[in-house]
Amino acid sequence: MINWKVRFKNPVFYVQLGISIMAPIFAYLGITAKDITTWDSFFDIFKQALSNPYILCLIATSIYNAVVDPTTQGIGDSKRAISYNNPVK
Repeated sequence: MINWKVRFKNPVFYVQLGISIMAPIFAYLGITAKDITTWDSFFDIFKQALSNPYILCLIATSIYNAVVDPTTQGIGDSKRAISYNNPVK
């Protein structure tokens, strides 16, 4: 079991998810900051990514790696992490 409530309260989790989605797309398509100068170009990049099964698999793998806690057995959080109500500071 994963403590989603606490993860959604942690801004770092959103950064991890954003990087997990964007990094594979930008790397595979060879995108740089110069290529994203308009919203149209930004959305066009994501349309290309959604039509490519390989990129979607890269994104799924990247999200999996961002969500799973490697310090526990399986894909869930530890019993201690499950008991949290807020992220530990």
